[in-house]
Amino acid sequence: MPRAKNLPQAKRRRKKVLEASKGYWGMRGNVLTVAKHHVDKGRQYAYRDRRAKKREFRSLWIVRINAAARENGTTYSRLMGAFAKSGIGINRKLLADVAYNHPEVFTALVNKAK
Repeated sequence: MPRAKNLPQAKRRRKKVLEASKGYWGMRGNVLTVAKHHVDKGRQYAYRDRRAKKREFRSLWIVRINAAARENGTTYSRLMGAFAKSGIGINRKLLADVAYNHPEVFTALVNKAK
């Protein structure tokens, strides 16, 4: 009995990999065996960097808050401690946005926390 190859599904599988590698340079974009490795590696980087992006943004927010806090005569750690003591529950993302776009509102928040 001849071996069943299931050609339509195999073609679909190859096509999916080659479409994912569209735009890659050289053989990475059009040779199946090479493209498969680079698509897999690209997906690994994407998975890793979705998590790294969160860390990078948090550190950016902290830098912005610290810079604005120092303009108001305090430091980041003292300011966050004062917010915790005074019960001001504002997250770093929002606080950094306020510090960057509305410095007068940030100054009012700092004075309220003190």
